[in-house]
Amino acid sequence: MMDAMVIDGFALPDDGPDRVDHVGDLLRRVADGDRVAFAELYDTLSSRAFGLILRVLVDRSQSEEVLQEVFLEIWQSAGRFAPNKGQGRSWVLTIAHRRAVDRVRSSQSSADRDVRAGFRDMGVAYDDVSEKVEMRIEGRRVTEALATLPDAQREAIALAYFGGYSQSEIATLVGAPLGTIKTRMRDGLSRLRQEMGVEK
Repeated sequence: MMDAMVIDGFALPDDGPDRVDHVGDLLRRVADGDRVAFAELYDTLSSRAFGLILRVLVDRSQSEEVLQEVFLEIWQSAGRFAPNKGQGRSWVLTIAHRRAVDRVRSSQSSADRDVRAGFRDMGVAYDDVSEKVEMRIEGRRVTEALATLPDAQREAIALAYFGGYSQSEIATLVGAPLGTIKTRMRDGLSRLRQEMGVEK
């Protein structure tokens, strides 16, 4: 499923195909079953991945569980990493973000079931279908609008809003100057507003 650097359905291309990708090299070795490379990959990125997961989940014990799931998935699916579509580090952190979001959604679904059961027990009618449909329509509009952006702008916005990175972290991650990242985000957000018909 994760054969590219993707966050919430948005492909995030890499700036600069000539950059050295140490994590990508480790992933290729992990795909061949190299346990030493896997241990090095864990040492290199586990704390960064944990920080990202913790930012999404807040709960430390759940974040530790998700981190284990992330590295299990990496061990099992490292062969799906496509170096021509992005940097290895971003691919790993994208998996971490997706797993954390999945855990949030799972917890929310469980909480929603409890609420619905509570309303049934109280004999009160409860229908949240229209609200969920509206949220899905809005989410689709955002997805379609993001798809119209140039790759570099979409990457910066997705890393900020879906990955939770600061502008300086994004600059480091993609290897671009901070000023460039700020410009990409400003221009991308301006274009998003136009695409969605939102006034400034």
